[in-house]
Amino acid sequence: MRPAATVQPWLSTEELPAWVREAPDKDSYQRRLAIGLTQVGRFPAHQIAEWLCVSKQGVWLWVGQYNRQGPEGLDRQGRGGPRWAYLSLEEEAAFLRRWQQQAVEGKVLTAKQLPAQCVQRAGRNLTLGYVYGLLHRQGWRKLGPRPRHPQADPRAPQRFKKNFPGSWKTP
Repeated sequence: MRPAATVQPWLSTEELPAWVREAPDKDSYQRRLAIGLTQVGRFPAHQIAEWLCVSKQGVWLWVGQYNRQGPEGLDRQGRGGPRWAYLSLEEEAAFLRRWQQQAVEGKVLTAKQLPAQCVQRAGRNLTLGYVYGLLHRQGWRKLGPRPRHPQADPRAPQRFKKNFPGSWKTP
C-alpha cells in the first residue's frame, strides 16, 4: 500500500482549518478537506476517498494540484464547453442565420440538408452527428406538425368521442 501523500506547506496548520471552512461550495469543500486531512491527519488517499465518497485517484489529483499550484490550484474551473469544435459558437450562429429565414417561412429544413454547407464552412469532413450537435447548441429544435395519415378522416375523432360507450360516464 502506498504511504500517505505529503503536502507542500503552502498554508500553516493554523490557516488550514479557516481555508477549509471558507470553501464556496461542496466540491471545493471536499477538495480542501482532502488536503487538510492529508496534511494534518496524514491519512492515506484511499481512506480520505472513502470518507468523502470520491475516488482515490481524485484525492491524488487534488494533492498534486495543491502541491504544484498551491491553494489556487484547487479552485480551477472545469473543462466545459466544446473541446473539439470545428467552428466557434459565433461562427455556428452566423452559419445558421443564413438558414433561419427558410425555417421561419416553414420551408422544409432538415439536418441532412446542412452537412454539405457546413463542410464548406469548416473546411473539413463532418458527420451528421456534428450537425445535430451544432443545432442543439444553438437552440434549434424540431418543430413540425404531428404526423397524420393522408387518408385519415378529420371528423372521425369527434364522432368517436360522441359515440364511445365509456363505462366511467355517470348517467
